[in-house]
Order: sequence, then structure tokens, then C-alpha cells
Amino acid sequence: MRPGSVVTARELTPVGGPPIAVPDPDRLIHLQFRRFAGCPVCNLHLRSVVRRHTEIEAAGIREVVVFHSSAEELLEHVADLPFAVVADPGKQLYKEFGVESALRSTLSPRAWWPIVRAVASGIYRVARRREPLPSAKPNGGRLGLPGDFLIAGDGRVIACKYGEHAYDQWSVDELLALVPGAARGAATVR
Repeated sequence: MRPGSVVTARELTPVGGPPIAVPDPDRLIHLQFRRFAGCPVCNLHLRSVVRRHTEIEAAGIREVVVFHSSAEELLEHVADLPFAVVADPGKQLYKEFGVESALRSTLSPRAWWPIVRAVASGIYRVARRREPLPSAKPNGGRLGLPGDFLIAGDGRVIACKYGEHAYDQWSVDELLALVPGAARGAATVR
């Protein structure tokens, strides 16, 4: 996928809630690909999205987050998230969108500080019983790379980002900055 590509229309079924149309004719879809249920690095990022979810929705964006875990694994980790979370244990969507796994996801020096922060935060949250431990052997492995896609109502990919390491995704500010530029044309963010 790249800017200008057209996403095939479909319905995605989140782990809790009704099916979601992708594309959504009434608003933009931010389709995020994360790693596994309980991934500390993913949780660190998603907490930033949760804090600013109202701003994201006000900009006309619907968050849809995909994990390569089963729905059963995800349920205990994502129950309090205010957006749709989709299980893709067979990695079919990952393949379709070209989101990969690679050793560099955790070996890149750019990922080390976010990993340390995420693990420290995760230990604190697990110790306080605010979240469960992730699986010792997560479905799909631990080496996933993130992917971000901003999809227009007509199915056109407005912008995309393929992560180079485990914590290489759009920040909320980067996502919101894409919305005013959506009418001016496509952009690839690397």
C-alpha cells in the first residue's frame, strides 16, 4: 500500500462492538497495525492515543487498531480502550497492507529507550493490577513492525507509514497534521 492505493471495502469485526466499515464514507479511518496483545511498546503508544482520543474524533478520524493476536488474548488487554480493536491472528490484514515482522523491530537503537520506558511502565501497571501480563509466547511472535494508514471515505490511502522499529509510528500530532493536508494530495510518511 502507498498513498493513492485504494483499500478494498470490507467490514472488520472488533473484539467488542459492532462491525466497522472500512472505508467509512463519513470519516477518515486511521488503521493502525500493532504487535501482540499486552505488548508494552504498543501499550505505551496507545495510551497517548487514548489521552487525545477526543481530539482525534473531533478531526473526523476513527481509530481502528489491529493486533496479530486472537480475540480471546486481546479481550483482557483492550477492554478499556475507547476505539475499535481488531484481532488478526492469521495476519491476513498485515499481509494485505504489507506490514511486516523483522528482527530490527527490537534491535534498532532507536527502539531501545521506548522499550525501556514501556517495560518499566508495564511492570508498574501489572504490579498495580491495572493490566495483565502479556503472553510469554504471543501469537505471531514479538518482532512485528507497526504500520499506520489514513484512509479516506472513498477507500483511497491518503498517507501511510511503515515503521522501521517497534516504536516507529505516527504520534497523535503527526496524525492530526495529516488531516488539513488530505485535500492537497497524498503523502508518504517514512
